[in-house]
Amino acid sequence: MPRKHTEVAVGILLREADGALLITSRPQGKPYAGYWEFPGGKIEAGETVEQALRRELQEELGVTIAEAHAWKVTEHDYPHALVRLHWCKVSRWSGEFEMREGQQMAWQQLPLDVHPVLPGAYPVLQWLSDERGLAFDPAYYDARQPQG
Repeated sequence: MPRKHTEVAVGILLREADGALLITSRPQGKPYAGYWEFPGGKIEAGETVEQALRRELQEELGVTIAEAHAWKVTEHDYPHALVRLHWCKVSRWSGEFEMREGQQMAWQQLPLDVHPVLPGAYPVLQWLSDERGLAFDPAYYDARQPQG
């Protein structure tokens, strides 16, 4: 029997001054705790992708996004869930960042310095690298993943 997708809204927050990307760590108690990811969360019944992303970023980070531009959709099969990721670019928000779930945040350029990175983000890192005329080497990220 096929597994049901978990629909997830994901924000690629781009800092206007230098194009840096906001990356957050997964909090303790969640699968892949300590891994770095783009922020977002599950889409609840009746929500649009943008509504879900707005709610999640307010709940988790304390910021309110102006608008989310739907960009790409990917799927990733993790051991704990089959996820469909709805990637949105966000360039404007208001409020001060608060890590409300005990996570960490980092503004990053490509390639990312933080690790480990959730494998579901690899396609987006590839596309962002392509947009910026940068090489993308998945082996760079694979080598920084925990082994075992």
